[in-house]
Amino acid sequence: MSLTQEELTLLAGCPLFRQADRSLLRSLTELEGAGLVRFDPGVVYSPRHFRRCLGVVLSGRLQVTKGSLAVSVLQPGDLFGAAALYSDEPEFASTITAKGPSRCLMLEQFLVNRLLAEHSQIRENYLRYLTGRIRFLSGRLQTLAQPGVEGKLARYLLANGGSSCPATELCRQLGMSRASLYRAFAALEAGGLIVRKGKSIAVIDPAGLETVL
Repeated sequence: MSLTQEELTLLAGCPLFRQADRSLLRSLTELEGAGLVRFDPGVVYSPRHFRRCLGVVLSGRLQVTKGSLAVSVLQPGDLFGAAALYSDEPEFASTITAKGPSRCLMLEQFLVNRLLAEHSQIRENYLRYLTGRIRFLSGRLQTLAQPGVEGKLARYLLANGGSSCPATELCRQLGMSRASLYRAFAALEAGGLIVRKGKSIAVIDPAGLETVL
């Protein structure tokens, strides 16, 4: 399998390959240790079943969770797997679930080693990416320490694919009153992040919902 023009454009804009030589991107799938993988909906990585690879999402969406906590939603062009790539830990830190059919470029650890050693731009890109992840996770920890009602609801909706449960049970799970829950729903809907029709809830802007966390 080879990369499509659209996928090459995605790669050129992803954190690892920004400003990298286009000819290198075109030849990536021909290198030992690189492969295109299609994931059906379901768990891609779990704490005990994962690969020491760096993945690039080419199509579809991947949900990253830690327990019941929604961490992020990966879109085309995003990277995943860095936490396991150079770790000796027997378990992966999170669970990654494909929310629909997804196609990813997977780079084995030894190939990542080669790319980092031979291409200074890719090496710099990867260090910038890791620095960004550290800052993101530090910010997320600060947010989790003092979550607001909208953030709690947004996290629940991302982790559960937008599905909801009876208001009384949801209030109990999230530790808030009915009035606070309804205000949070109204705020997320007014922001164009979700749509409610009766008891049905649709998340229409996952990336935007993440910013509420």
